[in-house]
Amino acid sequence: MRLQAASRATARWQPTQFLSILDLTPSDLEICLERAASMKAARQARRAHPMPLKGLHVALLFEKPSLRTRSTFQIAVRELGGDVIEPPPEVALGGRETIEDVARNLERWVFGAVIRTFAQDRLERFAASAPGLRVVNALTNEEHPCQALADCLTLIERFKTLEGKTIGFVGDGNNVAASLAQAVAMLGGHVIVASPSGFELAPSVVESVARVARFGGGLTVTNDPLEAVSAADAIYTDVWASMGQEDQAAERRRMFAPYQVNTGLLAKAPEGAIFMHCLPAHRGDEVSDDVMDSAASVVFDQSENRLHTQKALLALLAS
Repeated sequence: MRLQAASRATARWQPTQFLSILDLTPSDLEICLERAASMKAARQARRAHPMPLKGLHVALLFEKPSLRTRSTFQIAVRELGGDVIEPPPEVALGGRETIEDVARNLERWVFGAVIRTFAQDRLERFAASAPGLRVVNALTNEEHPCQALADCLTLIERFKTLEGKTIGFVGDGNNVAASLAQAVAMLGGHVIVASPSGFELAPSVVESVARVARFGGGLTVTNDPLEAVSAADAIYTDVWASMGQEDQAAERRRMFAPYQVNTGLLAKAPEGAIFMHCLPAHRGDEVSDDVMDSAASVVFDQSENRLHTQKALLALLAS
């Protein structure tokens, strides 16, 4: 990870909400990842650490199902000394009352809210209505910044730095690809996203990556999966039909079949390339079993690192 010596002395965490990777400056991102690495090491060594959430509550508001996100946020809050409340989905985000009123109620009771919802606009409405709350995006249709934090920590553990590294993302230009491209480009890496025609990253995401890229990092959008992997240090994929797109699954399976990450595609990458997936994986669709279970796969490192990066994020939001 590259963090200039001069900035270390003056670096200061400033965000009060985390709705997008773009809420972070490059320095903020580096601080969060360094804190996560430190917390991971402390946890593995069973060393005590500060508990900045002691006496505080965090609400988990989930409109979409979750294993990794829910579990890791529950553990993170508790290991930081806080407590979790989980209002049921039918009352959490506008089922009985407006999103704005839900936010204003929770602002009176809890320190923060971790939200997993559909449109990014729903998250933004909530956050705007409760400026005193620490609000965290745990996934929307457009962005998945918590996953990007874990992905970057995993990549740094493998490569020490992202400067000059290439990440080939093969599949839908979705929320995972968007946040990954933004975060990796901030750290000096290059992301190549290969998608079928009509499923590319949104132009607004392409523009945002160009705006935040540093140290020669950037983004290439292509329809050719071989272009994405031929120089890739890491190959990343995700499900072809995300939550809420189940009715499109059959058509997407037909469109995305040439984009499966299998041993044939992995063999086109440089020796030593790793395989990444945010999970859950639809084995036999976007990834074959032999790649998923291969020595190149770091998918469960990514899953573990969700805990450490989210723990660091919460600790910093409480600072």
